[in-house]
Amino acid sequence: MKALVTGAGGFLGGAMVRSLIERGDEVRGFSRGAHPQLQQLGVEQHRGDICDAAAVAKAVEGVDVVLHAAAKVAAAGAEEDFVATNIEGPKNVIDACRRHGVTALVYTSTPSVTFGLNDLEGVDESIGYSDHFDAQYSRTKAHAEKNVLAADGDALRTVALRPHLIWGPGDTSLLPRVLERGRAGVLRRISGATKRTDITYVDDAVAAHLLAADKLLGSAATADVVGGKPYFISSGEPIEIWEFVDRLLMAADLPPVRATIHPKVALSVAWLFEHAHTILGGHGDPRMTRWIVRELSTSRWFDISAARRDLGYKPMIGVDEGMQRLTRWLAEGVSSQRGV
Repeated sequence: MKALVTGAGGFLGGAMVRSLIERGDEVRGFSRGAHPQLQQLGVEQHRGDICDAAAVAKAVEGVDVVLHAAAKVAAAGAEEDFVATNIEGPKNVIDACRRHGVTALVYTSTPSVTFGLNDLEGVDESIGYSDHFDAQYSRTKAHAEKNVLAADGDALRTVALRPHLIWGPGDTSLLPRVLERGRAGVLRRISGATKRTDITYVDDAVAAHLLAADKLLGSAATADVVGGKPYFISSGEPIEIWEFVDRLLMAADLPPVRATIHPKVALSVAWLFEHAHTILGGHGDPRMTRWIVRELSTSRWFDISAARRDLGYKPMIGVDEGMQRLTRWLAEGVSSQRGV
């Protein structure tokens, strides 16, 4: 199998590249920058922006399957940037697949496409899409997922995977944000009832993508089972939200979060941060957003029976083993920085 991984220089994309190579597949990467680690692995690299249709088409030509992980992942930002990367980008991938006769597309989506204002506890894919979005990220990802699934047909088979809170060694998104705020002492527990969330260790997220690719490239019968469908992906073991945050901090030898804030106060403060960030033209994410507040104060866990049944997905890395691996990786990073 020859696979193109978009976002190959990112956390999930890079992990997919490594796993594909380990099992003997031929891999091509597409990303905006140059990545020496991919070159060391012998990956054919194509540089370009996912919004550039010509660059995407060139990268897609000659592969069997596209694993589309590239996205703008942020709690806030300009709407046009999210639309360009998260909506127009996948359209370019779909068009390129059709143009070059690529028959399989695995799209990395997110459970956020279903998030509204209320708890989601043990729901499956029949829940449908939310009619309320706190962030451009989830809104544009929902739009794109619909487009990807609608593109499924005899010539191009598509599937969308929804891994929640991908974490583990090499994380460039969730973990750095938590540790930065933990070191600054600005984290606050949102008071109220205990809430649980799904998490997905990076190796399990990768395994789900490879299983989906194999299904789409298999017989017509196996492709029919998964084609045009979304699947929730997780460890299958929901964890209390603040326990997870505290364990991430502990892995970096940081103290747990003890200070608290009322949910309504947190939402009001988040609204102020969002608007100040917009007015001042700030870069990166605001210190707090309403989307993040609801992520930390609402239960978000899902029934992954469909992925188990249709994809043959079996989560392998639980939170205890994952935290042990993360702790070792963080310690190795500190040691290397000290020259140990």
